[in-house]
Amino acid sequence: MVMMSWLNKIPLVLFSIVAVALALAPFGSEPHLWQKLKMLLAAELSKPLDIFDLFLHGAPLVLLLLKLAMRKK
Repeated sequence: MVMMSWLNKIPLVLFSIVAVALALAPFGSEPHLWQKLKMLLAAELSKPLDIFDLFLHGAPLVLLLLKLAMRKK
């Protein structure tokens, strides 16, 4: 797990705030992550911008879950 050592250097609180903020953005309407996941399940996710948006809003959350899983070991 040497490749993920950079993930261990990021404080959990800071990482959690960033991951949750990006997952719930924008705050005024339906979150982009939820919208893109619905598009993915409906097989409507085809535009490059939508795919990028899914990655942008979902990657920090996936990395947070990975960090928490590595912490349990």
